[in-house]
Amino acid sequence: MIIVQVKEGENIERALKKFKRKFEKTGAIREMRSRKAFEKPSVKKRMAHMKAVYVQHLRLEEEK
Repeated sequence: MIIVQVKEGENIERALKKFKRKFEKTGAIREMRSRKAFEKPSVKKRMAHMKAVYVQHLRLEEEK
């Protein structure tokens, strides 16, 4: 359960922003989306490898 302390006289938009930030940090939406469709471990590993290669390529291009 997420609890947001609201100070006296604090704007409701600011409290809502705090709530959204805390909710995002919990990772509930990310987890829900990942559970929505099963992804095989081999596919996860392949995608992680492809991302690492891509990032390494970008870093090498930056250095040039």
